[in-house]
Amino acid sequence: MGSATLQGRSERATIAALRAGRASLGDLWRYGRPAGMTALILLLCFLSLYPMVMLLYGSLHSTPPGIPGTFNLDGYLGIATTENVVVLANTIGLSFVKTILALALAVLLAWIVARTDTPGRGVLEVLITLPFFIPPILTATAWAMLGNAQVGTINLAWRWLSGSDTTLVDVYSYGGVVWHMMQYSTPFIFLFVVDAFRAMDPALEESSRMSGATRWQTFWRVTFALMLPVTTSAFILSFIRGVESFESAVFFGTPVGIEVITTTIYHSITQRAQPDYQSATALSFAALALMFLLLVMQNRLLRGRSFTTVTGKGYSPNITRLGRLRWVTFGVCILFFVLTVALPIGQLLLSSFFKFFGFYQADMLTFDHYRSVWENSSFWRAFRNTMLLGVAGATATMALGGIVAYVTTRTRWRGRRLIDILAWLPWMMPGMVLGIGFLWGFAILPHQIPIYGTLWALLLAYVALGTPVAVRVTSAAYQQIATDIEECSRVHGAGWWQTLGRILIALAWPAFAVGWVLIFFGIMRELSASILLYAPGTEVLSVVMLKMWVGGKPEEVSVVGLVMLVLVLLFRWVQLKVIKKRISTL
Repeated sequence: MGSATLQGRSERATIAALRAGRASLGDLWRYGRPAGMTALILLLCFLSLYPMVMLLYGSLHSTPPGIPGTFNLDGYLGIATTENVVVLANTIGLSFVKTILALALAVLLAWIVARTDTPGRGVLEVLITLPFFIPPILTATAWAMLGNAQVGTINLAWRWLSGSDTTLVDVYSYGGVVWHMMQYSTPFIFLFVVDAFRAMDPALEESSRMSGATRWQTFWRVTFALMLPVTTSAFILSFIRGVESFESAVFFGTPVGIEVITTTIYHSITQRAQPDYQSATALSFAALALMFLLLVMQNRLLRGRSFTTVTGKGYSPNITRLGRLRWVTFGVCILFFVLTVALPIGQLLLSSFFKFFGFYQADMLTFDHYRSVWENSSFWRAFRNTMLLGVAGATATMALGGIVAYVTTRTRWRGRRLIDILAWLPWMMPGMVLGIGFLWGFAILPHQIPIYGTLWALLLAYVALGTPVAVRVTSAAYQQIATDIEECSRVHGAGWWQTLGRILIALAWPAFAVGWVLIFFGIMRELSASILLYAPGTEVLSVVMLKMWVGGKPEEVSVVGLVMLVLVLLFRWVQLKVIKKRISTL
């Protein structure tokens, strides 16, 4: 009897303990989820909303960051000068012309790769997209040596071949700025358009042809019209990237007096005896307003229109038989690769082995530039900083993007829409604008939060810039995974973090890997935010290259550029070979 009583008490105690445990876990989930959501919203506010608020603050503040001053509208009044009107016209005009030309070229290249029988289309697609992954500062330095009016390699070769004294190419001009911007924009738009060509139902085009339309009419009225969502999105995003472009204008525009918004901001802060932070910040806020206006225009353009091109009926894209013209289209693709990749890389190699670029005699051959870079402590410090920030920044950004994507795509939690908007906001902020926003934001933080002038300042800026990409990549991957797999994990006792890590991320890891590599590329190529946020000791490779170029060391810039290029090609190889192979086995 006693033993039975003890057993009963033991069972009741066990049940009570289990109930208490469940209650405590329930309480933890009930209170932990709102706390987690609040923490996530605060983090995203700091990365996106905080620099925007600081831009407004700085544009109204009369003194540099961290110095007491007054509030006034002098910064905005200063925008309405003739000089700034020209700057704004240059920015919009150059970006618009560049985007139109890049869109036309990208559509042509995408049509060749996706809809014709051009030989080697798989290889051509890789070659066409390669310029997208090369940091613009590399091609900028290369083309500054290729297209210099006096001693540029192209002009020297032309004079040697033709015997004339004329200049064939001069990149220090409006045309040079547009050409260099196109080298990045064309593959960027190509990545959008090529898949749209492949996904389109050929029956729509066949119906047009059967109704009497020519191939040209069918292309404009059917093919291109149905691709309007893709092309307009690519156009707007490319236009935004053109407005925020810094390398093209600072290399090829500034020496001949062509100023755009980013170079004006940069020069207002770094090239004056008394930096004019207020005017620079007001101009940055105006640029942000311009970005917002562009996105509103895109939304109004596409609202209420139907662009259905993929139906439930099976099909394969029409392949146009070009006959002998297929070798012409093959040559067009190869020419693009030669001009955007082969020539710049060849120039970097050439100038790295001669004492002075432009003087290519046998007695000028040297390894001194490699030795100088090898012994340069600033280079090695910048190399370590770049690798550290690249690895840490890409990892942190993908982790944040994975959590944000889960909340916005796999839950019904309150606040998920706000989280999605906050994660997307940095996409409409050029690197230079985000950099100056964080410059103000970090400078006014309490001294107990030492971010200003440290690697943390660069890391936070890189995470902010990369978060929209991480969220879009992981969201697409999550949406392909059935929800019942996640529910099965939760039924068997796995917690939220376990399910996220062992189920969703494990199944979506190829997308995570692709996103990680893309963000690493983005960090390596980023210059406009880095040039404002770095401090002595926190330089990255892109900043070191710009300082070397300004210091009159183009040959050493070539050596550093080749090091960066090796890293780019290595990570691009990983993306194409390792990740693609794993995806095909899933």
